[in-house]
Amino acid sequence: MAYREEVDEKLRNLAKPPGSLGLLEKQAKQIFLAWGEMYRELKPKHIIFAADNGIVRSGAAAQLSEITYLQTKNMVDGLAAVSCFCDYNGIPYEVVDVGIDSEDAVGLDYKIRRRTRDFAVEPAMTADEVRRAMDIGGERVSLAVKEGFNLLSFGEMGIGNTTTSAAVLTALAPAHAALIAGYGSSRGNYKLLRRKEALITKALKKYGGAMKTPVDVLQHVGGFDLAAICGAMLACADRHIPFYADGFITAAALVCAVRINDGVRQYALLSHMSREAGMAVALRLIGMDESQIPIHGEFSLGEGTGAVLAVSLMQSMMYAIWHMGTLDGVNEEAERKNRRKIPKKIKRKRMNERFAEWDAF
Repeated sequence: MAYREEVDEKLRNLAKPPGSLGLLEKQAKQIFLAWGEMYRELKPKHIIFAADNGIVRSGAAAQLSEITYLQTKNMVDGLAAVSCFCDYNGIPYEVVDVGIDSEDAVGLDYKIRRRTRDFAVEPAMTADEVRRAMDIGGERVSLAVKEGFNLLSFGEMGIGNTTTSAAVLTALAPAHAALIAGYGSSRGNYKLLRRKEALITKALKKYGGAMKTPVDVLQHVGGFDLAAICGAMLACADRHIPFYADGFITAAALVCAVRINDGVRQYALLSHMSREAGMAVALRLIGMDESQIPIHGEFSLGEGTGAVLAVSLMQSMMYAIWHMGTLDGVNEEAERKNRRKIPKKIKRKRMNERFAEWDAF
């Protein structure tokens, strides 16, 4: 029996109506196929990349950029939503500082520089910087694999990164520009939304000729966190490790990763439907849609909170796969009980009818 058929049979034979656990079954199958074997133990890890974005200086966010530092520190100290979710569900996590605007590093020190440049003025990164950010993402994945983790999830932290994400997606799909930019953490702030759109439009005119590849796009209008997540996703495909994307920001990174290597798609698991306007566009750019998302909770927090909750659901699913009874066993037991209920005269009559059918044949 081929491996794919073994996976199908394992899921089919669980003691329940086939397909009745919906997306959890589909995602479990995707995880098994990504691994290439059916490991009994799920070993997840959550990785958060944090960085500041220079575009905030041009008015792309209502919040102060200092919040990036303070909230990332909360993550390290176990006081953020994502760290609470991870701790409760027993999911190890790490925070990777790839460009927070502070003298000291928060979490693991991979600081490329203190924030990206303001892409309204100049490209957000140099060619070396964007490659370094992508390499850092790959390095963290490689280390996680060496440590024995077999399922990863990604999150981010950085004031202004809904603007960088919208800029990246708009550069990759200019025909959908009107559907991409959203409010970010300033829901209902129409003036800010118009400001974001204006900054993105100006940048695309300024750098359009130089943005020929997804890496070029990340370099000119992206962020260190986006580039690191993109690199991490590419590394997951290389190492055959399935991963959960979070919301809008990680969806933008996923689009870049899939555009670089279409094989990334088979390792990517969706977790929640962000309320950011561009989320649906991002999914459609890589042939995915809302029907593949298990959590529709109107989240827009970031940090990978939705991804971690999706991992917790998959932990429950994997436990069930290896501890449930089998459908064949249930059917056999039902048949045995049914046979015991049939009166002897009816049993004898049925037996004679079957012998007659056999003789006729």
